[in-house]
Amino acid sequence: MKMVKNGPMLNAYPDSLGGTLGDIVEFLERPELKNVFSSFYILPSLFHTDLDRGFSVIDYSLNELLAKQKDLDRLQALGIDLKLDFILNHASVLSEQFQDILKKGEKSEYLDFFIDWNKFWQGHGRMTKSGYIEPDSDMIKDMFFRKPGLPILMVRFPDGTRVPYWNTFYQEIRYPAFDVQDIQKLTGVQYGTARKIAEIICDNLQMGKTPEEIMDGLNDVKERLSKGQKERICETLEANRKYLGQMDLNIRSPLVWDFYKRTLSTLRGYGAKIIRLDAFAYAPKEPGARNFLNEPGTWELLDRIRRLADQYKVELLPEIHAGYGEKVYEKIAQRGYMVYDFFLPGLMIDAFEQKSGEMLKKWADEIMSKKIHTVNMLGCHDGIPVLDLKGMLPEERISQIIHTIVQRGGYVKDLHGQKNVYYQVNATYYSALGENDDRMLLARAIQLFMPGKPQVWYLDLFIGKNDQEAVKKAGAGGHKEINRTNLATEDINAGLKKQIVRKQLELLKFRNAFPAFSFESEFIMKSENPHIYIEWRKADSIAILEADLDTLAFTVTGQTGATIVYRMGN
Repeated sequence: MKMVKNGPMLNAYPDSLGGTLGDIVEFLERPELKNVFSSFYILPSLFHTDLDRGFSVIDYSLNELLAKQKDLDRLQALGIDLKLDFILNHASVLSEQFQDILKKGEKSEYLDFFIDWNKFWQGHGRMTKSGYIEPDSDMIKDMFFRKPGLPILMVRFPDGTRVPYWNTFYQEIRYPAFDVQDIQKLTGVQYGTARKIAEIICDNLQMGKTPEEIMDGLNDVKERLSKGQKERICETLEANRKYLGQMDLNIRSPLVWDFYKRTLSTLRGYGAKIIRLDAFAYAPKEPGARNFLNEPGTWELLDRIRRLADQYKVELLPEIHAGYGEKVYEKIAQRGYMVYDFFLPGLMIDAFEQKSGEMLKKWADEIMSKKIHTVNMLGCHDGIPVLDLKGMLPEERISQIIHTIVQRGGYVKDLHGQKNVYYQVNATYYSALGENDDRMLLARAIQLFMPGKPQVWYLDLFIGKNDQEAVKKAGAGGHKEINRTNLATEDINAGLKKQIVRKQLELLKFRNAFPAFSFESEFIMKSENPHIYIEWRKADSIAILEADLDTLAFTVTGQTGATIVYRMGN
């Protein structure tokens, strides 16, 4: 971890603060922000992407609307290192590689760049009438699928052949909208009949039906179309279909590893010191084995990626959510990787509700005793994790955390739509804390004194409230927008005048500059409810936090020997 500074890290989309990355650089160049952050995690809409606000990458070139190379150069001039995303498991349908497959079919050099479902399952299932293999039940009993049904996108090659490709995450098929003249050209029927057929096709396409299903259900006008006419309509629709989605990469392909190497080189060229490995645990797949955190496949993949990353002198931060009882975080740390502290956000809320620092101390002591190097956080772009707390807190305490956040306006994210399989709660952290300034400031102080490299979500810094209007505008599945509100320059100017924002900046500046904090420092934490005491010591530098989880009063002290050089409280 010698390449990574221990100081605070800003976390934002490139358009979160002002509208572009250049605006964020101007924000970081302000006198109030001098020496506040040592790192910046820029979310992947920095790149050329299409879906999921950046996590569906077309290629890793810069998004020309949001960022320029000179913006990255200015960040380096400020001494700010970058943390950037590398999505190992998938790439966009619009990527050069997948588009080549759609254009050339079997003649594409990238044919095996993605996972052909039927080739993968050959000999392990039965072929269906729809053209894909239904795997034997014993082959998929240990597999975890993120959505209902099999994770397949059926792709049409230029010769009309339909090939299923593995698609763990989002997918969408779009057909061209037919009007009256299109139908007349294809069938020669009268205008009135053509208009009726066009209306039926458009309505049914919006409902998600396939062209074949639509032709079979034309009802009152189907006797006016011959079999050949219906086939021409179907063929024209299918030949002009378009796709959106994130297609799983075939890590057995040498071309994929060439792509991985080029991507790491590109990210390092942007200034990345930490590379977050998104969705890495879905990448290794074998018939009959788990398709999420496959062992030993997952560790073999990570080790191979690490050998590439070492060439570019970057640290890897594997991103994975798993219950505490599974000890996945420990397995990752034992292999020498940095670890996401997805436990702290829920533990912090629990500490305030219980007026007890007992679990915070227990977790901090474990991190230090096992020499785990973490990146910790309060809020983030995704949600407040609760799945991770399984095995760490009793189920009733986890349920209480969820209930508390939902009562304060949050949304529960469940897996597979099952209410008993919780994953995360979507809310701003300020709203999750009851929109209480004293609680937010104390939460920040505790975060900065907990072991790890603190990551700060921009909206937490500016005490953002739940954006219910954004959720409504986003429609189905738009719950994450509750905590992704972009701030205009006037919002930033107004925020910097607020005492709660200024005090957070002061704490962050102290945390960034004071030498007592490091991965190698001595650490002491005490908890006597509702009081907590945390001390960091390196040589003659000592940093101390004393806090009361009931009254929310706290004091932060910085000492050089016996001399107090910094003090802040509320």
